[in-house]
Amino acid sequence: MQRSKFLVGVVGGVTAVVALGGLGTYLLSGTESTSSLDEYSTASVDGHKALAAKIVAGRTESKYHPLPWVGDKVSGVTCPTGLKAVAGATLTCTGTKSGGGTVRIPVRVTKADAKSVTWTFER
Repeated sequence: MQRSKFLVGVVGGVTAVVALGGLGTYLLSGTESTSSLDEYSTASVDGHKALAAKIVAGRTESKYHPLPWVGDKVSGVTCPTGLKAVAGATLTCTGTKSGGGTVRIPVRVTKADAKSVTWTFER
C-alpha cells in the first residue's frame, strides 16, 4: 500500500514538472513581438512608418534561441531595412548559425496601428 502511494506521488510530481517545463518552453519560445513606434524605434521605408531595422534584428536574435532545446543559436542578425508598419508587410533578415552558415529569417507584420506594430518571424 505504501509503495503504491509513493509511486503515485512520484508519477504525479514528474507529470507536474514536465507540464511546467512544456508551458515554460511554449511561453519563452514565442516568435511574436509587439513593438511601440516612438521617436527611438521608428524609421521610414517607402514613405511608410516602419520599425527600425536594428530593433527587428535585435529582438529576433534574442528570441530566436531562447532555450537550448528550441531553435538554432544565431548571432549577427541584420535586416536590410526597417519593417513597414503595415499589416502583411514582409522582410527577410539574415544571421549566422553557431556552427557556421547563414540562416534566412522571414519576418511578417501581423497587426499595425499608429503607435505599435505586432510582428512575427519564422524559426
